[in-house]
Amino acid sequence: MSPRAPTTAPPTPEMKVRFGKNLARCRERAAVSQEELGFRASLHRTEVSLLERGERMPRVDTALRLAGSLGVPLDDLVAGLEWQPGYEVVVHGAWEVAQGDQGSDGAGHAATNASAIETSADPW
Repeated sequence: MSPRAPTTAPPTPEMKVRFGKNLARCRERAAVSQEELGFRASLHRTEVSLLERGERMPRVDTALRLAGSLGVPLDDLVAGLEWQPGYEVVVHGAWEVAQGDQGSDGAGHAATNASAIETSADPW
């Protein structure tokens, strides 16, 4: 049995912002600067800034180091974050919608084929 490749579903922008707000709140309660937190957690101060601004999402080990450096449980940093099973389909480019009776299957559903739906922009 071959090992399965890990999934790479990126965090949503909302998740990053929520984590960043939680991190800033916990850091301010602990009365430490971004630079001091970076030193305690073995991170560069700019990484702490990127996390607080919601531009990055930390790995689990980094989140644990941050929580430990602030003396708070990891739950405080991930408060309000949740994951919903499923996936999101991202389609690049503009698409035309099949209209009318062309290719109808008799139940009013338009057939899906290359002539009914085509892209107007190269998706890759």
